[in-house]
Amino acid sequence: MDLGISSPQVDEAKRGFSFRFDAILDMRMNQTKGITAADIINTYEEKDLIHALKTYGEEKFARKIVKAIIEHRETKGPITMTLELAELIKNTVPKRDLKKDPATKTFQALRILVNKEMEELENTLPTVFNYLKPKARLVVISFHSLEDRIVKNYTKHKIKTDFIPKNIPIKASEIKLAPFKIVQKMSTPTLEEIERNPRSRSAKLRVIEKVMEAT
Repeated sequence: MDLGISSPQVDEAKRGFSFRFDAILDMRMNQTKGITAADIINTYEEKDLIHALKTYGEEKFARKIVKAIIEHRETKGPITMTLELAELIKNTVPKRDLKKDPATKTFQALRILVNKEMEELENTLPTVFNYLKPKARLVVISFHSLEDRIVKNYTKHKIKTDFIPKNIPIKASEIKLAPFKIVQKMSTPTLEEIERNPRSRSAKLRVIEKVMEAT
């Protein structure tokens, strides 16, 4: 499973994923259904927008950004274009990290929310595990901490077998074996890989093997 979004989609200006191009705030992977990023920006209540930016973008300036968005909505009208939103964010948050555009986390949060990426991953992992045959391996590459946390926690749950409360007398031999095992701990790209492909810099890879059918 490669959880990274498609570079061609991001690089296609009219899709509205990127703050490098001016386009309508869309961000839908499937443009035939669902709400757009503009819908979220212009209709969500303040508390819901703050929650979205904090949860899916891990944006520490979420309150400042949302306050500016709400003020724009009330005084100038809806925010409909990518560069319009990016410029608003740029003028709102402190300029500290020169390597990363200040709009990065907000755009990430909107993309994840629009496409329900976390829900898709949570629903897909159990299905994939069920289809694995013994000795088969699942390799997952994630590109931000939210995805990696879901994969990590689900993996930990699958390899845990001792759900017995403390102080209950039981022999170790009576504890059933885990149906999965971790083959490789989390790996990150080398400096050489990052130089060849800068978009790999945040990648995390995990490998798990199915050793038997779950009972």
